[in-house]
Amino acid sequence: MYIPKHFEETDPSILKGLMRQFSFALLVTARKGEPIGTHIPMYVSDNVHDDRLLGHLARANSHWRDFDGRKQAMAVFQGPHSYVSPNWYLSGGLPPTWNYATVHAYGRPRVLEDVEEIISVLSKLTRHNETDLTGNWEIGKLSESNLTAQLRRIVVFEMLIERLEGKFKMSQNRKAADAQGAANGLRTTRNSNADSVALEIENRLQGR
Repeated sequence: MYIPKHFEETDPSILKGLMRQFSFALLVTARKGEPIGTHIPMYVSDNVHDDRLLGHLARANSHWRDFDGRKQAMAVFQGPHSYVSPNWYLSGGLPPTWNYATVHAYGRPRVLEDVEEIISVLSKLTRHNETDLTGNWEIGKLSESNLTAQLRRIVVFEMLIERLEGKFKMSQNRKAADAQGAANGLRTTRNSNADSVALEIENRLQGR
């Protein structure tokens, strides 16, 4: 990923924070020179010595056959993003642009075979994403026969995170007044993505 120095983010807690908040990612590998991508939710697992991405995909999706623990993959996590109008800057003569935050995670996914590991991964994914506060759903609510049938239809994997790249393009290359103007303008759009970008711009302005 092309990352100018002023847009580079290297803090692991910030990078993993985005990955957890925007956990529906694009996992990409290459097969005989052709890219293959699958959109799936993934869970960031913090371990004592390493961090891993956990996920699953349909067994009918042949992408999992590349998950042999040797082939490299890239998971793309897209955070908030929005168009920025030149009308919002105090300075004149500036072009429009697009502000965004994204993280690329690299590793070598491998298929999990142990049933206990598989159920543990599925439980983590469910707990992380379940939003029905009236009664959080759990894997244990499936009958044994139903669970067995469901497991036949999916492939569960883990990917040790070997490298993270983070790019937070949030008007750091503009004067503070212009960056604040962009934040103010973004809020007038009444768009949740734009609001998130505005907040991120202001957070980074405080660190200048």
